[in-house]
Amino acid sequence: MMNYLFTIILASISGFFARLYMLRRDYRQYPSYPQGWAVHLFIGFIGALLGAVLVPSLMEKEFTAVSFLLMAASQFREVRNIERSTLEQMEPTELVARGTAYIEGIARVFEARNYLAIWTAFIVAITAELLRHQTQLLQIGVSLLTAAITAGLLNILMRGPSIEDIADIQMGDIEFDGPILVVGGVDVMNVGLSSTREIYRNRAVAAEIIPKDPDAKATLANIGQMQAIAHDVSAMVGVYMDVGEQEFTPLVRRDSDSGKLVLVMVPSDDAVDAFLEAISNVPVLESAVRKPLRSVAGRMIDGS
Repeated sequence: MMNYLFTIILASISGFFARLYMLRRDYRQYPSYPQGWAVHLFIGFIGALLGAVLVPSLMEKEFTAVSFLLMAASQFREVRNIERSTLEQMEPTELVARGTAYIEGIARVFEARNYLAIWTAFIVAITAELLRHQTQLLQIGVSLLTAAITAGLLNILMRGPSIEDIADIQMGDIEFDGPILVVGGVDVMNVGLSSTREIYRNRAVAAEIIPKDPDAKATLANIGQMQAIAHDVSAMVGVYMDVGEQEFTPLVRRDSDSGKLVLVMVPSDDAVDAFLEAISNVPVLESAVRKPLRSVAGRMIDGS
C-alpha cells in the first residue's frame, strides 16, 4: 500500500473537501455549528478514506480488504438513524413542526452525502493512478479538477425538484364566512375570537398552490409535504406567534375537487414577494413523490 500513499492522500483530501462543499447551514438551522459540522466532517473523512483505499485494494487484488471496506461503508446507514433521532428530539422545540416525512428526508440526505464523498475519492484515486507516470504537479492538477467536477455534478444530481417545479403559486384572498376563515373557496379553520379575526384581516397572507398535472396533484396530497411547506415558509419569512398561540399556526389545507393547496399564515413581516419565493423554494419530499401517470389506470383517468 505504500506505493499508493500519494494516491490515497490525494483522494482522501479530495473526498473530504467534497463533503465540506456539500455541508452547509441554511434556514433550516441544521446541522448546528460547530458540533454538528465536526461530526459530519469526521464521518465524511472516513468515507473519503474508504473510497481512496478501494482503488489500491482492487489493483493489488486484495479482495478481502475490499469486502471489509464495503462492510465498513454499509455502516453509514447508521448516520440516517442518528440524524433521524436527533431531529425527532429537536421537533418539540419547533414553533411549526417539520413532520416525520421531512425529518426522514433530511436524514436520507445526510446519509447520501457521505456516499458522495466515497464516490469522489474513488474517482480521484482512479484518475491519480491513470496519471501515475506523469509529473506529480499534473497528477494533482487533473485530480483536483476531477474532484471539483465530480462533486459539483453529484451535488446537482442530488437536488430534487421544488414546489415551483410542480405547481403554480399565486396569492389567495382571505375571507371570513362568519367565524370560518376561507382562502380560495377552501375552508381553512374556525377563528372564534373577533380580535384574532381582525389580526388575520390586517396581517395575514395566503397563497394558492395549484398542481400542474396529476402527478403533482398526487404529490401535494401527501400530508408530510403539506407540513413541510408550512414549516419551511415559516422558517424563511418568520411567523407571528408564540408558544401556545395555536390560532396563529400556519395551516395548509387541500381542495378536494381541484387538488390545490392553500396556505395561510400571519408572517412576522409583511413581505408578499418573500412569501411567494419561500413557497417556491420548498423542496418536494422524496417520500411524497407520486407518479400515477406512469400507471395505466392513471393515464386512463387523465385521458391521455
